[in-house]
Amino acid sequence: MNFIEMLLSDKLKDINATLDLFGSDRKVLQIACQDLTNYLRFHWNLVGKEANECDIVEKLEELFNENPNELEEFLEIWAKTWYRKWKERVKLLIGNGYSRRWDKVTKILNKAEPVWRRLSNRQEMQEVVTATLIRNGEICGTSILAENLLKMELGKNRKNHASKEEQIINVVNNTLRKAKELARSRGPLIYVKIDKNYYQLSQ
Repeated sequence: MNFIEMLLSDKLKDINATLDLFGSDRKVLQIACQDLTNYLRFHWNLVGKEANECDIVEKLEELFNENPNELEEFLEIWAKTWYRKWKERVKLLIGNGYSRRWDKVTKILNKAEPVWRRLSNRQEMQEVVTATLIRNGEICGTSILAENLLKMELGKNRKNHASKEEQIINVVNNTLRKAKELARSRGPLIYVKIDKNYYQLSQ
């Protein structure tokens, strides 16, 4: 368990004691940690810089040692806001009821995947879109949303461009516009498919 997980797991357990953050709900904690890292990277002006998670952990440890009360208060507010967003943004799909609805989206994402993997600057593209989501008030699932928005744009972008660079600029600009709209929307944005049998067993 790393330092960010340690800090956040306590706060999320305070909000919902039924969460099994190191068992069946491990993904909730992992996404929350990634979202907190993205949030801090944005607010500490580290977007686009050579700052990795270790740098952010160092800064958090510094705060933890120098001003623990301030850090505690920030994490409580952030975790409550994030969990409220989680409940709004994440929808569980049980069984195959919704599979047809997402066939078109899945097809576009699958089409974009090979192109996405070949892009040498995909991390930088994702960081810019993530920052736009956070700037517009979105703090939940920011990495997932940024990546999928970019892939959707890549999968649908059929225009002829003078160069690959022109295509990437076009994809990023369109994605940034959609990220702003998405962050201001309400309702679920991340859909997690759950096997019906697993759901019945867990009741």
